[in-house]
Amino acid sequence: MKIMVIGSGGREHAMVWKLSLSPLIDKLYAAPGNAGMADLAECVDIKANDLTRLADFAQNNSIDLTVVGPELPLTLGIVDEFEKRKLKILGPTKSAAEIEGSKVFAKEFMQKYHIPTASFKVFDNPNQASDFVKSSELPLVIKADGLAAGKGVVVVEDEPLALSTIQKMMVEKVFGDAGSRIVVEDFLEGEEITILAFTDGETILPMLSSQDHKRIFDGDRGPNTGGMGAYAPTTIVDDRMMKTISEEILEPTLAGLKKEGRLFKGILYAGLMLTERGPKVMEFNCRFGDPETQVILPLLKSDLAEIFLSIVDGELSLEDVEWDDRFAVCVVVASGGYPEKYEGDKEIFGLSKARLMEDVLVFHAGTKRQKDRIFTNGGRVLGVTAIDSGMENAIQKAYMAIDKIRMDGMQYRKDIGHKATWVKKAPW
Repeated sequence: MKIMVIGSGGREHAMVWKLSLSPLIDKLYAAPGNAGMADLAECVDIKANDLTRLADFAQNNSIDLTVVGPELPLTLGIVDEFEKRKLKILGPTKSAAEIEGSKVFAKEFMQKYHIPTASFKVFDNPNQASDFVKSSELPLVIKADGLAAGKGVVVVEDEPLALSTIQKMMVEKVFGDAGSRIVVEDFLEGEEITILAFTDGETILPMLSSQDHKRIFDGDRGPNTGGMGAYAPTTIVDDRMMKTISEEILEPTLAGLKKEGRLFKGILYAGLMLTERGPKVMEFNCRFGDPETQVILPLLKSDLAEIFLSIVDGELSLEDVEWDDRFAVCVVVASGGYPEKYEGDKEIFGLSKARLMEDVLVFHAGTKRQKDRIFTNGGRVLGVTAIDSGMENAIQKAYMAIDKIRMDGMQYRKDIGHKATWVKKAPW
């Protein structure tokens, strides 16, 4: 069987790695891929948003299944394009992917189907948004409506920051048209977790819980990034809470999408805040998370290719998936200056030494290969994942691996996973 993975980041490298372990697969392609994926798959120089060329390649090379990593091609309608050509592809249709593509749609959808989330208001006029903020109790959360690479959400704790955020998003257009409309919502307090779920449109099957670390600096300080690390499973989500999340959030979401004729097959991502009143949705995504995938897939014991095929064929079973009972921690190594301006083309040393460690995986994100040397090619460069029977040991192992890696200006958080050692139970 031939499988193509679309994307070029750490999430896609983790997917390619896991798929490479399947005996069902004869040939793996990655489009466009990166330096790490090149060791496991044939990299094809087609951008993830070039839907026509990707479909042509799948058709001309008899690809049995295409798996979409990033959100952009999904929101552009790559699934619709492939299915129009009778090509098998894993992911939601364009209309279903709107649950990530538009924050406004997602919030109004949750309101309509009584899915717990923060109270909110939508604005397409910056003056009206500013007037609302001036008359509201802070802190608030301001979100750009469209896709903004994980950086379109700002927690504003004072009025000057709130007003400047509105100005940047709506007037200066720092996120382009994604900021033409904004959502202003109440700030939720609690522990933030991620629940990913496999779904074939009828059955929905949650994966292990994980926790992402979105801020750039230790102690959850500084601006949001695409994610600086993650760990799984969380100690805070027990069987009782997972049952609540399934019944109050995941199942009603799938049912609502189905009722509206929005076919959702693939991976549903629920970013949740565990508040004193129970779990509430902060955001939905229509694909695997990054870097959550880099801790979830290493703990998956089942064959990922089999799961993907069962989803596409509408035959997902609640008995399909088996998990490792250990812990995984992923620490993201980023370029100096990220998430603001950063320099590229920095040579990376020590990767082979880190990979030689037992139960350590080094997933490439922003990298490129020049002959036999690896260089930086993005803001988030590597995801160093360690697995162990104890969370503290997994944390220690991940940082031991990072100590073997060198590059000019490298930065990473020193506290990834530490919440897992003291957050023990749900707040309700």
